[in-house]
Amino acid sequence: MTAHGMALYAAHHVGDYWVQTDHQAAHKGAAGKEGSWACTKHVVTYTATQAAFLALECAVTGRRPGLGRAALALGVSALTHYAADRRDHGLMVKLAKRIPGKAKFLRLGVPRAGARDVMLRYPDMYGEGERAEHRRVAFDDNPSLGTGSWALDQSWHIALGVFLPALILEGKER
Repeated sequence: MTAHGMALYAAHHVGDYWVQTDHQAAHKGAAGKEGSWACTKHVVTYTATQAAFLALECAVTGRRPGLGRAALALGVSALTHYAADRRDHGLMVKLAKRIPGKAKFLRLGVPRAGARDVMLRYPDMYGEGERAEHRRVAFDDNPSLGTGSWALDQSWHIALGVFLPALILEGKER
């Protein structure tokens, strides 16, 4: 991977997980203006993160793409990021639903609401062992950071928002 590609890849993760606010994450897929605005704000901060990482990488390596090439690369990243992060209102989910097997994959790992008797264990805050509580709680039976939808989202972002812009940055000037 080139230095430009590494900068964009690292910035993707920082922009998507550290810079994105909880409000943006919770509302960017909502219908209407609220969702569109939350997603737009996320994409702006995400793209600014990519620009900052790219500027730092260029300062360290001395390799500078042309300004037009950098603007095109970041624009492609921003547009494709928005197309995925609008969830059901975006291009990625609509496209995935048309590909055989991907609609089912989108639902893979999605928690199913229910109630179970559970034994909750957690380390004691003061290091005196574990405490356990047995109670009936309503919970999602499959809590997970990774789902089929998340995997498609990340592969979309990495292919179209990292790899494609990195190719644009690496292209030869004419």
